[in-house]
Amino acid sequence: MIDLNDKRLQQFGYLGLRARQVVEGFITGLHKSPFHGFSVEFSEHRAYNPGESIRHIDWKLFGRTEKLFVKRYEEETNLRCRLIIDGSASMLFPNIKSRPEEMQSKYQFSVFLSAVFMYLFRLQRDAVGLSIVTDKLEEHTNAKSTFIHHQFLMNILQNHLDELPAREAMQSVLIPNMHQIAERINKRSMVIIMSDLFDVNHEAKDVLNALQHFKHNGHEVILFHILDRQWEEHFDYDNRPYRFIDLEDKSTIKVRPAEIRDLYQKKFA
Repeated sequence: MIDLNDKRLQQFGYLGLRARQVVEGFITGLHKSPFHGFSVEFSEHRAYNPGESIRHIDWKLFGRTEKLFVKRYEEETNLRCRLIIDGSASMLFPNIKSRPEEMQSKYQFSVFLSAVFMYLFRLQRDAVGLSIVTDKLEEHTNAKSTFIHHQFLMNILQNHLDELPAREAMQSVLIPNMHQIAERINKRSMVIIMSDLFDVNHEAKDVLNALQHFKHNGHEVILFHILDRQWEEHFDYDNRPYRFIDLEDKSTIKVRPAEIRDLYQKKFA
């Protein structure tokens, strides 16, 4: 039973319900559902080669075209997926407290995106595991496809949303934890990473090495680089003095954005 007056529901919406709305709305908008079942499925036609078995000839198509075509099939296998969320303090930007009903921060967006993927995987009966990284490997579950497991993961995500204020002191130690996760995934998987990739202790080449670690172990890697385009990428602030505060180590710097925008964007690129 869901209490509609619950503060959590007012602020974020019930995570599972919102994820379901996104996925099912997407599927409804397609001309044909992408979910075909979990056995051998028809893929496409190809021309029949003399001497082949006639078992898979499409006789209905022959009746229309008077040409021999063979149905090609592909065997669908259940997917194993690992969702990795960067839960460090830099992901809390931008924290617009005047609009708490919206998922404003990079972290909130990443959690919601993960919930959408989880619901999609559950529909396809795919196995999914969750890892959340801060200054340590905070969460690392097994990958399973059961309904109970998916509910367990959804509850983890909801709990992390509810504990947002407690995350403000968590620094990013992203790279070592990515290597640790790569070693702990013992079966080939699709690895989906959601992060701003801000790790002050490591350089870009270290990020690429961590991603390559997954590839070396046979995993497919998809990276969602979560950034705020207006403020982090374009540095689009008013032309007045600002005091910027580092979300992780709380250091500050006073600047006038217009004076350093070109240099900032060059460094950012």
